[in-house]
Amino acid sequence: VQLQASGGGLVQAGGSLRLSCAGSGGTLSTYVMGWFRQAPGKEREFVIGINRSGGVKAYGDSVKGRFTISRDNAKNTVYLQMNNLKPEDTAVYYCATASTIMAPTTNFDKYDYWGQETLVTVSS
Repeated sequence: VQLQASGGGLVQAGGSLRLSCAGSGGTLSTYVMGWFRQAPGKEREFVIGINRSGGVKAYGDSVKGRFTISRDNAKNTVYLQMNNLKPEDTAVYYCATASTIMAPTTNFDKYDYWGQETLVTVSS
C-alpha cells in the first residue's frame, strides 16, 4: 500500500488543520492506522491511531482533547483533525499502516508502511 499525506501548512496558535492520508494499492480499512510526528532535534512521537473498525482510538498525551482521527472508507482516506494548535505541535507528520496488530500502538516498529511527510508549522 502507498500512502499520500497532505494538508500541512502554516497556522497561527489556536487554529486548526486537517491532515489527510490517502491510500492506494491497498484498502486502508484493513490496517490499523497511526499518525506520528517528529520535531527538529526530537525523536519521532506517536500522535494518534485508530483500529480497523474505527472503534478503538489511541492518543498521545500531548494531543488528547485537541486532535481526533477518523476514516472515510469510501475515499480510502484517514484524517487527522488538529484543533487548538500550539507552537509545540510544529513538526513533520507521517501516517503509517500496521498490518500485524489489532489496535494502535505507540511503537513505531509495529507500523510497516509509511507515507511521506507533511509539515505543520504553528506560529505563536
